[in-house]
Amino acid sequence: MSRLIFNQILNEVLAATNLQVFLNEMERESLYTELLHHFGLIGATNECQALEAAWKDPYNKHEIEEFIKAWLKRKLRKKKPETAMIV
Repeated sequence: MSRLIFNQILNEVLAATNLQVFLNEMERESLYTELLHHFGLIGATNECQALEAAWKDPYNKHEIEEFIKAWLKRKLRKKKPETAMIV
């Protein structure tokens, strides 16, 4: 269930930023895990409820958005050298 909430959050952030990024399942899982670790939600009694409550709080929502944007930008920077090397 918490992954459903995470996917909704991720889709909102992607729509708001107009970043055209495709994340495979492994990348989504990595982002999800890093997000939970960063905000201290990993291992919470109810991760789904904790993530949803954090998303509803204006300060945490902003911080979650910024974390996801930064993560996606790092991903894009890592992909650019690979693309540049293809001849």
